[in-house]
Amino acid sequence: MKRKGKFSLSSLYLIIILLLMYLPVVMVIIYSFNASKSDAVWGGFTFEWYGKMLHNRSLMDALRNSLILAVCSCAVSAVIGTIGAVGIAQGDFKAKGIIENGSMLPIMVPEIILGMVFLAFFSLLKLPFGMITLVIAHTTFCIPYIFIVVKGRLAGLDRSIGEAARDLGATEMRMFFDITLPLIAPAVASGTLLAFAMSLDDVVISFFVTGAQTNTLPIKIYSQIKLGVSPEINALCTVMLLVTFLVICLSGWIGSGRKKRNPMKEETDL
Repeated sequence: MKRKGKFSLSSLYLIIILLLMYLPVVMVIIYSFNASKSDAVWGGFTFEWYGKMLHNRSLMDALRNSLILAVCSCAVSAVIGTIGAVGIAQGDFKAKGIIENGSMLPIMVPEIILGMVFLAFFSLLKLPFGMITLVIAHTTFCIPYIFIVVKGRLAGLDRSIGEAARDLGATEMRMFFDITLPLIAPAVASGTLLAFAMSLDDVVISFFVTGAQTNTLPIKIYSQIKLGVSPEINALCTVMLLVTFLVICLSGWIGSGRKKRNPMKEETDL
């Protein structure tokens, strides 16, 4: 019989894995407050680099581009992913499985392959590389995240609700906006926030489809790291980590919150 609290080999393995995963992240956060420009020397605690980061025009422009890109791509993805999930869930046709599996390809294909495909495709169409190509590419790989979450929510809905609405004379459009959409809204929000975090952090695909005049924050950081990590980059990475963490937590909170709601009450109110 095992004694409670005994240190096991599995516990040691877990500790090592957690250290390998999170120690570099912790070091970046710590050195963002380092008064010394060198990461090899601790020069004291300071917020100086955060102030310089905010006054760095190129970094702020890249941040603005990343936020615009994430918002635009997620907005379009939310519409397409939601409509696609509803169509797959309510449809009954032979190619349903093929379409459903095909919609997962953008997150199954390696990003470098997907980036090269987008590069060849946009070059063939002679589209100018910039914000337009970035939005199209990001929308493509954001759609599956929303599609999966919304489809999972639709699988748990009672189809008799829609049948009752149709019996009462509701059209398909009114049934969607008055019944289906309110019930799946938390799932749409949760999937959209997850897609927002993925779009904000993307480097590989953005590298292939961005233009000379359009720079996103992850690409800006990547290009500066080649010349050496500055304390401003550490500060910016810390801010991005915090924003991404908050977005993912908000997505999880919305997702868990919808499970606690009483669907029977919603059905009765409708």
